[in-house]
Amino acid sequence: MPLPEFSKLTQNTTAVPRWAKYMKDGEFISFYPTYKSKIYFDLFDKYSHPCAETGDITYYVYDPVKHGAAEDKKYPVLMWLHGASNSLDGVKCIMCCGAEQYASEKYQREMGGAYIIVPLANEKRLENGELEGTWCEAYSRPIKEIYDKVCAEHERNIGKKFVMGASSGGYFTWQLLQDYTDYFDGAIPISSGYVPPDQELDTISQSGVSLIIAHGRHDEMADFDECILPRLEKLQGMKNTVCFFPEWVYNGDGGISSVNFGIEMGQHCMINWIQSNLIFDSGKPADQRLANGITGWIKEISSK
Repeated sequence: MPLPEFSKLTQNTTAVPRWAKYMKDGEFISFYPTYKSKIYFDLFDKYSHPCAETGDITYYVYDPVKHGAAEDKKYPVLMWLHGASNSLDGVKCIMCCGAEQYASEKYQREMGGAYIIVPLANEKRLENGELEGTWCEAYSRPIKEIYDKVCAEHERNIGKKFVMGASSGGYFTWQLLQDYTDYFDGAIPISSGYVPPDQELDTISQSGVSLIIAHGRHDEMADFDECILPRLEKLQGMKNTVCFFPEWVYNGDGGISSVNFGIEMGQHCMINWIQSNLIFDSGKPADQRLANGITGWIKEISSK
């Protein structure tokens, strides 16, 4: 499916999603996340990693020590992987991929501090509207090199390693787990149309990595019944894994998420809820297994 140029479109808040017929009495549609965005970009430093195969890769890094965290502690490293077409928006990709709020003072405090890495695929839109250059296996080695480079530059402060991403970034999260199974301590593949073969899942499960696999049951672009349901038993049987498969993807205000920029994708945008830390504005967690949200999950793993 060709993705529209979102930056040139206004969100449609009058279209009725096809899934609206499944809503129960008292439920309502919410069109926007309740957190403030585009306010933490200046906290990230911009870098470039040379790569002949994919082209030089731009990436952004949030350094907690630079922004006041203790110099004698170790901090987790979070790599956030964007979805298809998000890199076309440049620095705004920090927001789109889910990373921005995790640089906020609140989230940093809840995690005990964390480094954040946001690499950008070299995407471009062709004349026919198709997208070229999004995440694929060719990026695996250079993205691992970027991760290694950041860790080497801040070696004395580096703790547990995490990778997370949604949609195309969800696929690439799985790809990195397959290619570097023993490297990561935690991962969150989100709304991914791809799930590794059983043998690969077995290897990942045995590696000791902690997982949150997140996928909405009304996902408009990575259909739950096609992508997850046939693998449900296998995924639920993985070690150290929380399968977060909610009936609805919500915004912080408790409304069912609708995002329509030429196509409806609110239920595919699980990343917005992840960026809300899977906690409603009321303070209620989305899932009692993640009672302290994603930040609490990261802190718990980092303390092991």
